[in-house]
Amino acid sequence: MIATLVAGAGLVIWLYLVVAHGSFWRLTQHDRIFAPNSRPPEGAHVVAIVPARDEADVIATSLRSLFRQSFGGRLDIVLVDDESSDGTADAALACARAEQAEDRLAILAGGAAPGWTGKLAAMHRGFTHVRSLAVQPDFLLFCDADIAFAPDLLERLVAGALARGTVLASLMVKLRCESLAERWFVPAFIFFFQMLYPFARVNDARSGTAAAAGGVMLVRPEALARAGGLEAIRGALIDDCALGALLKRQGPIWLGLTDGAWSLRAYPHYRDIEQMVTRSAYAQLRYSPLRLAGAVAGMGFVYLAPPLLAVFADGTAAYLALATYLLMAQAYMPTLRFYGRNRLGAFALPLVAACYTWFTLESAWQHRRGRGGAWKGRYQAPQKVEIRDVSQQI
Repeated sequence: MIATLVAGAGLVIWLYLVVAHGSFWRLTQHDRIFAPNSRPPEGAHVVAIVPARDEADVIATSLRSLFRQSFGGRLDIVLVDDESSDGTADAALACARAEQAEDRLAILAGGAAPGWTGKLAAMHRGFTHVRSLAVQPDFLLFCDADIAFAPDLLERLVAGALARGTVLASLMVKLRCESLAERWFVPAFIFFFQMLYPFARVNDARSGTAAAAGGVMLVRPEALARAGGLEAIRGALIDDCALGALLKRQGPIWLGLTDGAWSLRAYPHYRDIEQMVTRSAYAQLRYSPLRLAGAVAGMGFVYLAPPLLAVFADGTAAYLALATYLLMAQAYMPTLRFYGRNRLGAFALPLVAACYTWFTLESAWQHRRGRGGAWKGRYQAPQKVEIRDVSQQI
C-alpha cells in the first residue's frame, strides 16, 4: 500500500512538472525568438564589463570575440582585473593591440572587499567607473571572462532588449560538453536550473519567478542605479539570480538559451564538476539545514524512487513507477538533444540526480567547515547567516 502511494504521488508530481511547470523541459525560450526580425539603431552604445581573475588562458579568445562583433553601434569594454597573478591584464592589452582596439578597452584594478563576494565587487568596480563617465551608454553587458560570442550575438541581444523594453536580458551560454564528466553532468545542470527557474515564468512579468544567467547579462544602467546598484546584493553568492530578482522589480526581464555564446571553461574531471556545484548549492538553499533535509528527501522521492519501485515493487506500484520513470526520461530528452547527446542517456538521470544530491550535502559540509563558496582561492560564503537577510537578497 505504501509503495503504491509513493509511486502514485511521484507520477502526480511528474505530470505537474511536465504539464504545468512553465514548460521548462521543452527549451522554448531561446534567443532566436528574442528578436527574430528587428535590428538595433546604428547609434546604440554598449559598455561590456568583464570581471576577470586569473583568466590569462582564455581572456584573449573572449575579448577577441567581443571586439569582432558585427554591431552597428559602439561597443567599449571595461576589464576589471580582480587581483590576477597570471598576467590576465597583459594578455587583454595584447589582444586589444592585435585587434587595433586599444581605444575601446579600459583595464581597472579590482580586489576583494569586506561584505562583498568577489565577482560582485569586480562588477561594482566596473559599474562605478561607467557611471562616472560623461556620456552614459544605453546598455551594460556584464559577461564572464571565459565566454566566447558569435559575431551577431550583441546585435540580436540589443535588438531584443529594445523591442521588448527589458531592463535585464540574459542568456544561458552553451557549456562545454566534451569530457566524460561534462557529458554526464552538464545537460543535467541545465535541466535542473530550468526546473528551478522555468524560463517562461522568469520572462512573464506577472510571475514572481526571477533569475538570470551570469555569463551574459544585458542591463539598462539607469534601472540598475534606480534599484540601488550592485551594492543592494553585494553579499549574494548566486549573484546572477540575485540580480534578476533585483531588476524584475524595475521592469521586464528575459532569460533564454543560446547557441551564440559558449563557455571556454573546461570541466575535464568529476572533481571539477563537483567543485562547480558545491560552491553555491547550499547558498541556493539559503544555508538552511531544514531546506537541505527537504531537498535531499525531495530528490530521493522525485528521482530515485520511480526506478527503484519499477524494479522492486509489485503490481500497481510497479506500473505507476514505470510510467513515472518513462515520463521523467522523456522530459530530459530535449536537453540531451540540445547538447548533442544520445537520448538514451535520459534513463541515467536518477543516477546523475543522486550525484547532485551528494554535491549539495558536500556543499553544506564545506560551509560548516568555513570553506563555503570556494572560488579561485577565496571562501566567500558567509560564516554566520541570518536566513531572513539572505532571502531578501535572493
